[in-house]
Amino acid sequence: MSALSRPFLPVLVRREHASLTVKLVAPPMALALATLLNLGLYLLMGRDPVAIFHAMLLEPFLSWASFSEVLLKTGPLLLIAQALAIGFRAKVFNIGAEGQFILGAIFASAIPVWFPQATGQWIWPSMLFIGALGGALWASLTAFWRVKLNANEILVSLMLALVAAQLLNYLLLGPWKDPNGFNFPQSVMFQYDAMVPILIPGTRVNVSLLVACAFSLGAWVFMQRSFAGYKLQVGGLAPRAAGYAGFNEGRAIWLSLLVGGFAAGLAGAAEVAGPLGQLQRSISTGYGYAAIIVAYLGGLHPVGIVLSALLMAALYIGGDNAMVSANLPVAAVRVFQGSLLLAYLVAIAFVRYRLEWRHAAHASTP
Repeated sequence: MSALSRPFLPVLVRREHASLTVKLVAPPMALALATLLNLGLYLLMGRDPVAIFHAMLLEPFLSWASFSEVLLKTGPLLLIAQALAIGFRAKVFNIGAEGQFILGAIFASAIPVWFPQATGQWIWPSMLFIGALGGALWASLTAFWRVKLNANEILVSLMLALVAAQLLNYLLLGPWKDPNGFNFPQSVMFQYDAMVPILIPGTRVNVSLLVACAFSLGAWVFMQRSFAGYKLQVGGLAPRAAGYAGFNEGRAIWLSLLVGGFAAGLAGAAEVAGPLGQLQRSISTGYGYAAIIVAYLGGLHPVGIVLSALLMAALYIGGDNAMVSANLPVAAVRVFQGSLLLAYLVAIAFVRYRLEWRHAAHASTP
């Protein structure tokens, strides 16, 4: 067969320099692609896509009441995503933030459950601190197995999230069950001093949003301006070079997982001490998994994550609106979130690589 008659095959070739403009365009392009994909899905389901997208993407911003709920959900998503992004940039993939979120909620709830009559302004800060320690403790199990036994942190952290959910069920169906709760699996209602103070009067937005913003600022300083953050990034981009430079891989794994667990536990504590006011099984709302999408949609950059957390929070509120106004099942809302991550991964692939057509005989040549 002559060279001219050989078929051409598409080959992805890594770009030497990725354009900053293209990087900035990738997230909105991913949103547009995900919207088109779900448009077809809603048409197949026999739903009105215009009504659904109005409810999901516009209604959360059309009233102060809806937007305040967006801000409320932005807090935990932002907090967890910023911490996960630190580990992801170091190639340490903590997929079990949902379990660390649950453990943070459990640890924080111990104070009002065991001391329901306690009073004082020390209670809610103590709950946040203890919850953060609980999340870090749960993440330390993954770090130990990864460093000492070389176990895959993706599988270990994910399996531990399932264990955390069962521990929550045990407590709420057993020793922590409210005897006056009409047999519902929930703890007692927390006292006033166990609640995080409201930040914006007339809404449910509380001080935890400020905590998330402060953590975001700290994440930016750590990753962009500190030598420790630089070492983490080098370890992720070039692990062999980092080893030659004397960077400790085990220390990077411990730091990445503990920071992720600390932030997820803090978010869980703020959830039970904030909008819920008690420990419930519904505490596991998928924030830990949605934060993965937020981290990548934000390009693993602290500033981008702020914007993507706001978008994902709006999708949470808009999804609730669409379930009521357009009879959309909850699974379809989660499909939209997942397709958003998939679309971003496709978009970012073309940021880092370009498509070339080569003869089949040379298709494997980089």
